[in-house]
Amino acid sequence: MSEIREFVLDIRDTALADLHLRLDIARWPEKEPVEDWSQGTPLAELQELCRYWRHDYDWRRCEARLNAMGQFKTEIDGVEIHFLHVRSSREDALPLVITHGWPGSVVEFLEAIPLLTEPEEGVAFHVVAPSLPGFGFSGKPAVTGWGIERIGAAWAELMHRLGYDRWVAQGGDWGAAVTTAIGEQAPQGCLGIHINMPIGRPGPDDLANPSPAELKALGALQHYQEWDSGYSKEQSTRPQTIGYGLVDSPVGLAGWIFEKMWAWTDNQGSPFDALSKDTILDNIMFYWLGAAGASSARLYWESFAKIGDGKVAIPSGVSLFPKEILPTPRKWAERRYTNLAYWNDMDRGGHFAAWEQPELFAKELQACFAQMV
Repeated sequence: MSEIREFVLDIRDTALADLHLRLDIARWPEKEPVEDWSQGTPLAELQELCRYWRHDYDWRRCEARLNAMGQFKTEIDGVEIHFLHVRSSREDALPLVITHGWPGSVVEFLEAIPLLTEPEEGVAFHVVAPSLPGFGFSGKPAVTGWGIERIGAAWAELMHRLGYDRWVAQGGDWGAAVTTAIGEQAPQGCLGIHINMPIGRPGPDDLANPSPAELKALGALQHYQEWDSGYSKEQSTRPQTIGYGLVDSPVGLAGWIFEKMWAWTDNQGSPFDALSKDTILDNIMFYWLGAAGASSARLYWESFAKIGDGKVAIPSGVSLFPKEILPTPRKWAERRYTNLAYWNDMDRGGHFAAWEQPELFAKELQACFAQMV
């Protein structure tokens, strides 16, 4: 069961034809009675994305790129884990496990990986990028209990199986939660962690006399709770219910995910200011082809209300991008990451840091982990 197997993506033509048929016969709602995104993904925006998906998008391009990078699978604790494994040509490269979130996938890292494995200067990395259980081409847990702590332990086992006795970990979104869990667990061989969405909470004194950074964080939290958290409430309470529509309807799936490309990226009004149509659809295809609408949502049911405040004592680093949906001031973060070795406030970029700003992201990892090796 500990065998690592090469995995080659080869989606059947019939699966792509089925997708095309569903896009052709989609039943659309009426146009929203507003002229912006305030009621969700606008009809015209989604229709154009789906038109492109049906007539211009080429999955085989993405498939070939993934196969060329090197894909593998291994079973851990009863669940098959899909992962990219891209080794550097440098003998001194540092092994790195990097974790995506929802509604992302390993597609987030495709531009950053070459910059990490073959940099012109500085630290180089052997990159391991797993798909979370229930996401993409990883297996779907058949039992409960696959929360962030179990995933963190599984990632430590994955790095052990790959023969890495010293390594580092990185993540954003759910990847930040998993990476924080790794930091709490401090498994043998893990030298440190880096996250681009630090997890911290305000204390009574912070609420009584907040600084400008804390006022910004509290305002972002209020906005999230009032206007941006509906998806998380549904997925953390009734993932099976929302899953039927996400697995059956490509239009429903695209509308559910595309909105976050608008809301969570550093853009000037359009998701395409930050990400291309092709890369957005590459990511959506991980959910569609993997029928992962319900299984990915279950991570919210498992862990969304259970993220604690355990301490991370191993060296930790943070790169805080300005359009992060829940910015955590350093003061809050330091309570949890008690050995904070690196912190940098970035001047551009949003929630999907590696995806939006791959060059900046890669340099941040180099700068951070250079202090830990």
